[in-house]
Amino acid sequence: MNKLSHATAFTYKNIAKPLLFTLPPDGVHRSLIATGSVIQRSSLLRSALHGAWAAKPNERLRQTVHGITFANPVGLSAGFDKNIELAPLIKAVGFGFMEGGTITRLPYAGNERPWFYRLPKTKSLVVHVGLANQGACTILRRVAHYPRDTFTNFPLNISVGVTNGVHGATVASMVGDCAQTVAAVQQNGHASLVTINISCPNIYAGQAFTHPTNLELLLARIDSLNLTLPVFLKMPADLDLDAFDALLRVAARHSVAGITVANLTKNRSHLADELPAHVHGGLSGKPTFALSNKLIKHTYRTYGDRFTIIGVGGIFSAKDAYEKIKCGATLVALITGMIFEGPQLIGRINRELAELLAADGFASIQEAVGSGVK
Repeated sequence: MNKLSHATAFTYKNIAKPLLFTLPPDGVHRSLIATGSVIQRSSLLRSALHGAWAAKPNERLRQTVHGITFANPVGLSAGFDKNIELAPLIKAVGFGFMEGGTITRLPYAGNERPWFYRLPKTKSLVVHVGLANQGACTILRRVAHYPRDTFTNFPLNISVGVTNGVHGATVASMVGDCAQTVAAVQQNGHASLVTINISCPNIYAGQAFTHPTNLELLLARIDSLNLTLPVFLKMPADLDLDAFDALLRVAARHSVAGITVANLTKNRSHLADELPAHVHGGLSGKPTFALSNKLIKHTYRTYGDRFTIIGVGGIFSAKDAYEKIKCGATLVALITGMIFEGPQLIGRINRELAELLAADGFASIQEAVGSGVK
């Protein structure tokens, strides 16, 4: 860690975070989006942030997946930049890719606020957003107006879901709604991947596509689009292995390139903080870590030659990221770790991850993927 990055980490931990954590998290998130939108307009500021926080390129971390080059394996997970407003800033911080969204065909204001509730001792956020976003048309227009080099060496993964809040929606109408948005992402031409989020735990219609029959209908429609983009599925965290396997079997019959494991958990046991019953939502961060790793390992053991895995859930350090890679994840993504540890965490994970790979004799991440699965 360079001196500036070390100073930033100290300042965030001892000054910025204690102050931010006294404020309502919804307001902090809005302020971060607004402030970041201003900061990223300056190429000088972006360069300064990159120099301070991002890790230097390391060939151990570089890999090509489905024809897409990732300079490093650490991405921003969906849910932070819902409307893809901060792509230049996220790149400057040092992420290897970002997942924007989840976006839907129609805009949706989201669930009743507050959307977020902090659990500091548990290292978790309770999330109850409900796929709030400005709608595919507005968001994809924004993406198209970024300078083209924004996504050079920084793949954009767009998460797509079903428009929330539509009363009387049927499985057929939801299939059409989702497929239309996926087709729009393909037509937009700026994304390198598209992820279908079948696992948001906080939407009006429920998790309709966590039922194999419904998922079959959705993926058959996606197949008919003849996409050139690799398609990933974001999986739920709380299914038992039999139900999880049933979804993997459906995915394996279709043009699904990868699996993102996993979304939020609703399991509220073993928390270090008091969580009032009136606070609704799924839990991010550390409560998802072991659960995610179990599902990653299971997916890799069963379908390691069929699916690329993006590991999500509870990454707060290079050791955490490395554990997911050894469980079978080719790429990893996070949000909560950055919120708790600060934006310099991304560079630190990449620097230390390269050291962990070297210490274990791996010349590349690809050699380490699944190395912990027996």
